[in-house]
Amino acid sequence: MSPPPESKLPRVGTTIFTVMSRLAQECGAINLSQGFPDFDPPARLVELVTEHMRRGANQYAPMAGAPALVEAIAAKVQALYGRRVSPGSEVTVTSGATEALFAAIHAVVRPGDDVIVLEPAYDSYEPAVELAGGRTIRVPLARPGFAVDWQRVADALTSHTRLVIVNSPHNPTGAAWTGADLDALSAVLEPSAALVLSDEVYEHVVLDARLHASLHSRPELAARSFVVSSFGKTYHCTGWKVGYCVAPPGLTAEFRKVHQFVQFAVVAPMQAALADFMTAEPGHAATLADFYTRKRDRFLALLAATPLQCVPSRGTYFQLADYSAVSDLPDVEFARWLTREAGVATIPVSVFSSDPPSERLVRFCFAKNDATLDAAGERLSRLAAAGGLR
Repeated sequence: MSPPPESKLPRVGTTIFTVMSRLAQECGAINLSQGFPDFDPPARLVELVTEHMRRGANQYAPMAGAPALVEAIAAKVQALYGRRVSPGSEVTVTSGATEALFAAIHAVVRPGDDVIVLEPAYDSYEPAVELAGGRTIRVPLARPGFAVDWQRVADALTSHTRLVIVNSPHNPTGAAWTGADLDALSAVLEPSAALVLSDEVYEHVVLDARLHASLHSRPELAARSFVVSSFGKTYHCTGWKVGYCVAPPGLTAEFRKVHQFVQFAVVAPMQAALADFMTAEPGHAATLADFYTRKRDRFLALLAATPLQCVPSRGTYFQLADYSAVSDLPDVEFARWLTREAGVATIPVSVFSSDPPSERLVRFCFAKNDATLDAAGERLSRLAAAGGLR
């Protein structure tokens, strides 16, 4: 047997999300690691999927998305952000946000191009850049608070910069942009030809009554951007893997050239159900901020009985915790220890950076039923300062 070919992604192994979820299952731990809810989507949305399957929506949907869904998406973007987009030429339904990110990167990044990524960063960005032949230019977020250092972004921009990838609300840190960040991004990019890929999958999970700072709301940014969103995050159905990308017609045309050969079409009955639900329940997304603010606050109250130190998340359904009062272990080792010994699985933050900083931080997912959070809090309350369990 001939040896396998040289890997195109030699530094990539099994993702930490898979590793920690598997370890949680093996140990019987409460899984607050991978970012998915343990509660169901809205009941009516699930019923609609079944109804459309029975009506015959079981064959290929159009490549760019079911007409009713892309129209509903365009209406949502205009209602929330004041941006008028063409359903036919600017909206594409994808197999989750990850496929949208991949397609956007491969649509525009060529060998030798530079792509700026703000670290810590979601782990799918860099492999997609590498597969496209691009080079990732990493700009660390500023501590504390994980704000963007816009001067460092400006310094990183060159004539080779093809794409800048941004993400707000931010996974894994829970930071969220304000209008001032949009102003800064616009100013930094004004003299540049660089495009933008904006990962806005948590657009409806901006906490404490803050507003989401979307690139949709700034015409000068929208004109050069792919904006990616996720139905999985909005409707508690991450396993359905349905997302979408909004971009100007020229960028969308290139995006679809990649999309049609990666996925071609997204599952038809779920598209039909989502279109119906968006039309019938347009206020659902607006309830998420308060819903998840209450979840975060409940979890923070539980963590107050532990040595873990937290700054409240501003967005997403993730909460960072500093465990330096508990252990000197590196975060990957601590996450494994916490899963095995305390029975709660988490994600080490260092895996989101190429040059991990010295902080001792782990990320918990609080998109869980109250009973799940309470049980996790009870287990974590046994942590003792200076190591070990009480």
